[in-house]
Amino acid sequence: MMSLGTNTTDLNVSFGYQCSSTVSFLNSDVPSKTDVDNSFTKLHTSSSFSCLSGAAISANYTLANTNICNGVIASEILPELDSPNSFRKLVSSPSLSKLDLLSSSPTSPPKSTGPPTDCNTSNGVLFEITPNDPWGSSSALTRLESSNFLNSMDVQTAGGAAGEDRVQAVCSERNGLLFCGIYDGFNGRDAADFLASTLYENIRYYLYRLEQQINQNHNLSPSNHDNVHSELSRSIGIPETEEGNVDQLVWSGSFQDGVVDCLVRALEQAENDFLCRVEMEMEDRPDLVSIGSCVLIVLLHGSNLYVLNLGDSRAVLATVDNNDLRAVQLTETHTVDNDMECQKLLANHLDDPQVVNYGKVKGKLKVTRAIGVGYLKKKEFNDALMGILRVKNLCSPPYVYTNPHTLSHRVSENDLFVVLGSDGLYDFFDNDEVVSIVSKFIKQNPFGDPAKYLIEQLVVRAAQKAALTVEELMNVPAGRRRKYHDDVTVIVILLGNNKQRTLTAST
Repeated sequence: MMSLGTNTTDLNVSFGYQCSSTVSFLNSDVPSKTDVDNSFTKLHTSSSFSCLSGAAISANYTLANTNICNGVIASEILPELDSPNSFRKLVSSPSLSKLDLLSSSPTSPPKSTGPPTDCNTSNGVLFEITPNDPWGSSSALTRLESSNFLNSMDVQTAGGAAGEDRVQAVCSERNGLLFCGIYDGFNGRDAADFLASTLYENIRYYLYRLEQQINQNHNLSPSNHDNVHSELSRSIGIPETEEGNVDQLVWSGSFQDGVVDCLVRALEQAENDFLCRVEMEMEDRPDLVSIGSCVLIVLLHGSNLYVLNLGDSRAVLATVDNNDLRAVQLTETHTVDNDMECQKLLANHLDDPQVVNYGKVKGKLKVTRAIGVGYLKKKEFNDALMGILRVKNLCSPPYVYTNPHTLSHRVSENDLFVVLGSDGLYDFFDNDEVVSIVSKFIKQNPFGDPAKYLIEQLVVRAAQKAALTVEELMNVPAGRRRKYHDDVTVIVILLGNNKQRTLTAST
């Protein structure tokens, strides 16, 4: 396959994190499926990840910043979080002190908008949110800052924007932790920016509550704040030798359900907060009611991999099955093109003959689940729009839901890597092609950047499809280039493990 020079592809985001023990392939002139099983360094049971790379390229024209939340996100939070070309140490959580400005709900978040789905969530067995304990209170934030989970001394962060896409990665190598988020915005970037500013912190909070509940339920002593191996961190990522009961708890289905429940609750909180901000500001900015974002989250802690998605971004696992390389999709595709998803939507609106028009929900949107996009969820939001922008015959909202698909997976020694991508990637490659391209590239370039390479290959294919050279395509300005490809964001996580690790950054 053709490889582009660094300066040819104008990447908006390109970062990498390399652990000290590099994942590499056996030397071989021609990669093949039969030798994949021996290609990667084998994992231990406590393994997490060996390295990752992220890259993003824009096609849509969008404003450089968002003004939602009175400009706090654009002027104060995102500049402290974004690092598009390298990982850097996250000294503190810049958005924690501002969550009271962004959070609309002082108590537990509301239930997800929409009908019941097959989400793999818990029944609240492991932890509960106390109504009289405001989740945004200063006391809660103080306890969260002192919690060891997701708050160790070596937390690194990277991320940035490409058009309406947002990418975010947070890792703590010492705890074997990796959090990745891709937020594919549409009709503007306000929702994606809001998620990048708040969702990770929401997840931190709910995981902290889960940690506290586990300690209470099992009479575990409070963890030493000078020891990064808190009760939860030790039991998730590092095997216990003296407290076997903790290990049994952590690897049980109920604990995994608890972590998944934390992700769902955090997403519900983000949806509620965002729509409340939209309601507060839509008189001055009625366009906010049409802005939304797809969501893809991967949380890897120890050997447990957790996935949550809304919309059409995708996570694909590369694994070995009987010496064959196999692509396993970990996400659902929430669009009207998915027959099962479309049938669910139609079944929920039997009295509406025009649920899907021109291949879109109410003629407006292909995705059936997303954050934001309030005008397809509430009549008062739709009424804020004028003329042709308003949806006619909004008979029985909501038409777009926020019930996420969730999955938990125990990483095995046969699991090689995970590819996360916004839908723009899969406009040009199917799951098998993505896994094959990454596998061959890593085998031939064990220290290379697979995320960047994937985007380079996408640009090549988009140029060929348009009968243009790559240079001609890259010279098409943002906005007009959307005719040829979408904003594209890619993260590649190579699964592996080593006790001694160091950080390097690649651009």
